[in-house]
Amino acid sequence: MPTVGLFNKEGQNVGDIQLNDNVFAAKISEAAVHQVVVALLANKRQGTQSAKTRAEVSGGGIKPWRQKGTGRARQGSIRSPQWIHGGIVFAPKPRDYRVSIPKSMKRTAMKSVLTSKVNDNELVVLESLAFDAPKTKEAVAMLKAFEVKKALVVVAESNENVYKSIRNVEGVEVIPVNNINVYDLLKYPKVLITKDAVSKIEEVYA
Repeated sequence: MPTVGLFNKEGQNVGDIQLNDNVFAAKISEAAVHQVVVALLANKRQGTQSAKTRAEVSGGGIKPWRQKGTGRARQGSIRSPQWIHGGIVFAPKPRDYRVSIPKSMKRTAMKSVLTSKVNDNELVVLESLAFDAPKTKEAVAMLKAFEVKKALVVVAESNENVYKSIRNVEGVEVIPVNNINVYDLLKYPKVLITKDAVSKIEEVYA
């Protein structure tokens, strides 16, 4: 079982914690991680873009000038794509970009990323994380103690004081463990996670 240090929010080591082999020492599948990230990014796309083709723009019901004798190029409609205010060639239309991924692949990808975080020493386990009141100054001091500028903070459950303390810190995001995903874990070079959140991850993925 992999063992990592357990820290308080002041950055002091207060002991060690053993992590579950099935979650934090799993076989890494780069292919699964890639497919899940592609799916997550695709599912974020709104797909609401829309433009009109030459059949949908208004006007253009009459030939602008006669076919021959004017010395100008022949034209059939003022709403042809080459005209100003004409229709768009291959106009984008609303569509659904959603990609479906099997649950087993999602689990494999999550375990792979968590394992790589442990292997690369990018996972910091906190004994607990709480603030008496929203204090950005305390949050900055905590991050400075761990020498991180960009990090993902994972807590066991939503905490308003923690969220408000960290939300104004550039490059740092705080999320409850229920909202954890592969893309966010890869996006941040450091992950600060509470001991309770680790237990919840092991409960779900082990």
